[in-house]
Amino acid sequence: MTTLTTPPADVVGRSGPRAVPRNRIPRTRLVDVELRKLVDTRASRWLLAAVPLLTLVVAAGVTIWGSDAETAFAALATTNLMPLELLLPLVAVLTVAGEWSQRSALTTFALVPRRGRVVGAQAVALVLVTLAAAAAVVVLSAVGTVVAAQVRGIDAVWDLGTGLTLRSVLAYLAAVAVEFVAAVAIRSTAPAMVACLGFLFVVPMISTVAAGMWSWWAEHGAWFDLSWSLAFLTAPQITGTQWTQVGTSALLWLALPLALGLRRLLRVEIR
Repeated sequence: MTTLTTPPADVVGRSGPRAVPRNRIPRTRLVDVELRKLVDTRASRWLLAAVPLLTLVVAAGVTIWGSDAETAFAALATTNLMPLELLLPLVAVLTVAGEWSQRSALTTFALVPRRGRVVGAQAVALVLVTLAAAAAVVVLSAVGTVVAAQVRGIDAVWDLGTGLTLRSVLAYLAAVAVEFVAAVAIRSTAPAMVACLGFLFVVPMISTVAAGMWSWWAEHGAWFDLSWSLAFLTAPQITGTQWTQVGTSALLWLALPLALGLRRLLRVEIR
């Protein structure tokens, strides 16, 4: 006598011993979870809260002690956007590398075995947070420009072009992407933090010294140094060659390390 068994209704297409679930967790839900993780720790909450707080402090300081030129929208917004280059990459490190340092990756990848989907959701969440933080800074800077003009009795100067604003946001997204890649490749909070600070402070210093010592690097260094080429994005004007240098250095600093880091992350044993 034979017994006929049927597979569960929520499982389709078996390939070997593993089953593929029909109803996967939606990508939007994964992104929502990663967004919640961004503010789940005290460190991340304070780093994100520091963005509007610093903007308000700078706006108040410029209004009281700054010159009339410093109250212009472009000057105020550019100054207020600068802390994003430091704060948001640290948030990226805490979010991605913290999964492994705090061993929460055991739970995350047990619930969602496909690691690539989780990493993709983390990347989308960081992009959304970066855009939201940049938008908040621009809006608060606009408010600061109006308040400063009213306090000083002058006309508000709206001299920040759309192109420069978008390029500045792209530069901060690239800085966050560098630390996201470092966190994926290193998977440990402390070394990833060191890599973050090294990219922001040490690499530009070394590149500047090298440009002063070797004329070849002074002429061609922007093709290889992402921290150098990203400075072109925040300049008033950018040429086609400079755009190419940004793309080339991004391939070296982002695409290649991300491919190697993801390959290792998808195969490494979770402990």
